Amino acid sequence: TAIPLVTREPIQGTRAVHMTAISWNTDYLREPVLDMLRDGLINTIELDLKDESGIVGYDSELEFPNRIGAVRPEYDLEEAVAQIRALGGRVMGRIVAFRDPVHARWAWENGHRDQVVQAPGGRPYAGYGGFTNFSHPVVRAYNIDVAREAAQAGVEDILYDYIRRPDGPLETMRFPGLRGGAQQSIVSFLGEAREALEPTGTFLGASLFGVAVFRPEDVAQDVRRIARNVDYVAPLIYPSHWGPGIFGISDPESEPRRVIAESMKLFNEQVEGTGARVVPWLQDFSLRVAYGPREVCAQIAGTEDTGVSEWIMWDANVTYTPAACLRG
Repeated sequence: TAIPLVTREPIQGTRAVHMTAISWNTDYLREPVLDMLRDGLINTIELDLKDESGIVGYDSELEFPNRIGAVRPEYDLEEAVAQIRALGGRVMGRIVAFRDPVHARWAWENGHRDQVVQAPGGRPYAGYGGFTNFSHPVVRAYNIDVAREAAQAGVEDILYDYIRRPDGPLETMRFPGLRGGAQQSIVSFLGEAREALEPTGTFLGASLFGVAVFRPEDVAQDVRRIARNVDYVAPLIYPSHWGPGIFGISDPESEPRRVIAESMKLFNEQVEGTGARVVPWLQDFSLRVAYGPREVCAQIAGTEDTGVSEWIMWDANVTYTPAACLRG
């Protein structure tokens, strides 16, 4: 039988909002978030280190991203860490791992095509503007080096996003040099990242698709095996992203508390005994249903219904709802 692992937890449970590199460098977006920190509504700011477009948004001195043209600094990382810490906050650094158009394009054009996920005919896989091959040592080292550099700058927490294969039928994609399957490769990458970060004491998390709890093979995210290699999993369980009928709910988006509670139950079960926590992504944006303080608070209530009081809020526009229920 597997030995249950002991969970590592921060002094305070994570209550975070996400910020892009550009938004951190934009006064009218940064200041309201810092006010939320000052007012005790959040205790963590999640900053993009490497984003969905493959851009490294801080002043990285790493050789590889500078060589491939990925570094476009919007902020000084050590300064940002100092500013957030001075207000009593923690910094979570988000690294979009394998969705990486900059690296994929550079590798393809410079004869390193095995660093790129490919279509069966030998062309680059077209989805997302370019997906790098997570089984390749250069791809892995790059994404771990960004984490290590951030940890050295004082970032307390690294969260990998797009830590998966592209979604879609497996037969539409090829991973040059992959041995042992995509799910195994993702798990072993996180094991390498954990070893690299161990001396720094930095926490490690992995964002997971909500659907991974039902069909891990869809995106190569085996929740339980991933959980054994990280401090927490961060499932994307936005009510707006579940289809009608999930958990017997006809319109999940209009029942945020219930859909979050049902999602959380499943993820809590999956991580039991692994040593990982569940820190869900919640939505502070509107799609078909308008989301304001009531809907934000309902999602937090849904997580608390399952005994969890941690979360990360997402809004692509970086305009967050300073609702009283955010206070821990």
